[in-house]
Amino acid sequence: MPRPAPAPERLSPSHRAGARVSIDSVQVENLSKRYGAHRALASVSTELRAGSLCALLGPNGAGKSTLLGILSTLVRPSGGSVRYTRTDGGEVAVRDLRRHIGVLAHSSLVYGELTGVENLLFYGRLYQVTDVEARAQALLDEVGLDRKARVRPARTYSRGMTQRLSLARALLHDPDILLLDEPFTGLDRTGAQALAQALVQAKQRGRILLVITHDLESIGGVTDHVVVLRRGKVVFEDRRGDEPGADPSPAPEDAEDEPGRARGADGFSYDQLKSIYHQYTE
Repeated sequence: MPRPAPAPERLSPSHRAGARVSIDSVQVENLSKRYGAHRALASVSTELRAGSLCALLGPNGAGKSTLLGILSTLVRPSGGSVRYTRTDGGEVAVRDLRRHIGVLAHSSLVYGELTGVENLLFYGRLYQVTDVEARAQALLDEVGLDRKARVRPARTYSRGMTQRLSLARALLHDPDILLLDEPFTGLDRTGAQALAQALVQAKQRGRILLVITHDLESIGGVTDHVVVLRRGKVVFEDRRGDEPGADPSPAPEDAEDEPGRARGADGFSYDQLKSIYHQYTE
């Protein structure tokens, strides 16, 4: 049985749904992490912004999952800082952070003996989601888990079905920050398209998205911020919109008719992401 995601503290009446102040940026400064003699991260700095999707790229062992773990508050850094800034200019208290964060990691955090619906009801009550049953059914529709499957024990699910349920769990409490580690793994084409559309919608609603993936085609067009890690260090970073009309230096010249372009007006295309990945990871 999986270890459940850490539950948020009980909400006081003044902090229930509708009264919450949203997070509009995550500022990472000189972040480092060591596991004994192994250095997983070294002086990593970046900023994640509301309404933006950051693709965190790099080879295996580059420190991507470690960085995601720190941002989710599940891993403690060895040095540096992470600041979660609210729309009113203040910082979010550490005890309040987890209700603002949705995580999809390598571990599904799904209970095999519970049905798909029961899993979402369990997590929804932890997070005090209002009208949780309707919310759960709507999300299972959105991620494409059919009605017969959602009333079966999750232990009977395929890898792709478990991934869809895990995504619904991450979205359930409408978090300001979505941290997704290889979310397209196990999904068929229909599932991958549904996930890509969910990312577009979350971005349009002003959420902060960080996605680790090797499926660059699925995030082409919607990604507007790219960070590449190698051996725990940032070796490349670029963001669309910082300089009007500017293109990233490694972008290919033939940027017309790019895969994924229709999903995001000014995002990095698949070809641009592929070029960046190969230039800075090989």
